[in-house]
Amino acid sequence: MNARCIAFLGTGSDVGKSIVATAVCRILRNRGFSVAPYKAQNMSNNSYVTLEGGEMGRAQVVQAEACGIEPHTDMNPVLLKPGTDTGSQVVLQGHVVGNAQAADYFRDTACIRVPAFESLDRLRATHDCVVIEGAGSCAEVNLRPRDFVNFETAHVADAPVILVADIDRGGVFAQLVGTLDVIPEQDRRRVAGFIVNKFRGDASLFDDGIRYLEERTGLPVLGLVPFFRHIEIDSEDGMPLETVIDPPEHPQPGRIHIAAVRLPHISNFTDFNPLIRNPAVRFHYLSKPRRLDGYHAVFLPGTKNVRFDLQWLRECGWAAPLLAYAERGGELAGICGGYQMLGKRIHDPAGVEGAPGTAEGFGLLDAETVLEKVKMLSRTQGRLVDGTPIDGYEIHMGRTSLGDGAIPFARLASRNGGAIDECDGARSGDGRVWGTYLHGLFDHPEFRNHFLRRLDPAYAVEDAEAEKAFRQRQYDLLAAHFERHLDVERLLSIAGIG
Repeated sequence: MNARCIAFLGTGSDVGKSIVATAVCRILRNRGFSVAPYKAQNMSNNSYVTLEGGEMGRAQVVQAEACGIEPHTDMNPVLLKPGTDTGSQVVLQGHVVGNAQAADYFRDTACIRVPAFESLDRLRATHDCVVIEGAGSCAEVNLRPRDFVNFETAHVADAPVILVADIDRGGVFAQLVGTLDVIPEQDRRRVAGFIVNKFRGDASLFDDGIRYLEERTGLPVLGLVPFFRHIEIDSEDGMPLETVIDPPEHPQPGRIHIAAVRLPHISNFTDFNPLIRNPAVRFHYLSKPRRLDGYHAVFLPGTKNVRFDLQWLRECGWAAPLLAYAERGGELAGICGGYQMLGKRIHDPAGVEGAPGTAEGFGLLDAETVLEKVKMLSRTQGRLVDGTPIDGYEIHMGRTSLGDGAIPFARLASRNGGAIDECDGARSGDGRVWGTYLHGLFDHPEFRNHFLRRLDPAYAVEDAEAEKAFRQRQYDLLAAHFERHLDVERLLSIAGIG
């Protein structure tokens, strides 16, 4: 018997669909259901590698964790990774199938939707229920004939639709009533209720608003969910609430100060979330060039368009402060694309990220990178030269070779469960400049402790906590928050799983 489904579609982008879906996933899991998340198509450069070696968006990884199951690419069968303002790499069921301009992609989505719905069928065959998340606004009338992510998915799954609106941005009545007004009647009949999200203040002041919405539409408001700051859930494309960008003040004594340059096409910024949340660390994202005195470490993060972002660093004036920081003995590190930038040259003979050509790197590591069409996707384990274990995942098109002046950063022991004996990354002779292809390193306390203690020997490693355990507590807090403010029993009844 196929699983019952419920779909959470938004009145716009960033209204909280991912968080609502995550909360419902956890609530169902806590009630003993076998539940899986599903989003037919994601657009994000924040991705992850599954145990099978497939790539998917991190929003559904978060939801899978909330369900207590291992992430699988069927939960996000289509991932679009923007490399320019109008073009994206297309990842289908975990693997790259090409690059597409937005106009070409949306001209005909038939070849994408068929395998996307096959993924949905597989999830429905192996779980009690599937929690579906839509994308953006479900009421984009110009895109409706080609949109398979929102109502089309709900129709295929025979799923009741709950519209999620964001009251914090204002105009919540227009969001909900307007959405119902412009969508086709077939879609309108599938809507079964509303969730008003991100409310601030005295909830009783919105009683009249709830009454108006229910009388005007004939549909129930299933919850008025307050804005929260005490729960930390990785978002699809946003950064943690604690994120500080371009602070006016410079580092002050008393904490470990770390910065990352906020590149235009930054990817996998969740690499740094465990550091942002660490009470011993003061973490800054920097977009405007500045002197880097006082920072214990500075990162060049991953990017979906390394040559473009390298040129951006030079054009906006970042090269001088980065090179000066490294020359003064600062710890300058690169992850994935950032690692490639620290080398001598980046070659793109096939035009993987744009026009074919070669870009000069910063030359701080004796390494050269060639961008290739085949993407490396791997869950990877190994050790540093001092024996510290490392655990992460690789998502890159580049292959980097080291010259005589570079020392490998780590020795790798396995990829996707298979034994290997290879080097990863590079470091300078004094170890102050280094790069690696591994994302997610700081999720694991062994490397996090090693890194922070090297920056500050007084760092209290006994306070370190596995990121996995921390996240599981956050999912329970999220479920409890929604249980208090959502009519869960009525929601389950609507879904046919009560």
